[in-house]
Amino acid sequence: MRLYEKILSFYQTLKFDKSLLPSQVEVMNPYFDNSGLLKESIKKFYQKFYNDNEQRKIILGINPGRHGAGVTGIPFTDTKRLNSECGIIFKKGSTHEPSSVFVYDMIKAYGGVNKFYKDFYISSVSPLGFVKVDNKGKETNFNYYDQTEFMENIKPFVLDCLRKQLDFGIQTKECYCLGNGDNFNYLNILNSEYSIFESIIPLAHPRYIQQYKSKNRDQYISEYIEALRK
Repeated sequence: MRLYEKILSFYQTLKFDKSLLPSQVEVMNPYFDNSGLLKESIKKFYQKFYNDNEQRKIILGINPGRHGAGVTGIPFTDTKRLNSECGIIFKKGSTHEPSSVFVYDMIKAYGGVNKFYKDFYISSVSPLGFVKVDNKGKETNFNYYDQTEFMENIKPFVLDCLRKQLDFGIQTKECYCLGNGDNFNYLNILNSEYSIFESIIPLAHPRYIQQYKSKNRDQYISEYIEALRK
């Protein structure tokens, strides 16, 4: 079984217990289209970049956002980058995600998409995303750590997803964590309890860099490259 087949099988079986959701929060499963079939964009992406059985290092974000993985199903990849950088046409609309801009500029500096995805597999602490819906129906991103009770309740889901993905043959010597605050703290606590990785390396979250540190983004890209090449 090729790596892309293992990845697609994982996404095809992702389920979430909706009884765990806080009030006004909904689960966002970006991996299926309206017919219940795995999105073509996901199949094409993983077939293109993971059609082998080579080991990868893992990078973990928080959870899919509404304009990046929430649409394409591919972590830190909006439809613009999917088209322009990955060469995969997304036919249903166009989205722009600031995190995706930073990640793909970093990937260019690393050596391009083929080299980067040969070395790394990107996922999230929670592979499924969440949105909070107000009384007017407006949706905003909801991170898994935004409510303490919810963060604790989803621990079995998070652990199950991590273990299934590591069974792909992912290296466990180190894990790169995108987000050096709440995401890193949560992952560190899990790792201390369950000894999943030998070490966790925190990196500033791409969204934070784009929103608050854009003048220093080249420095952050250099920091990413230095950490990832160790």
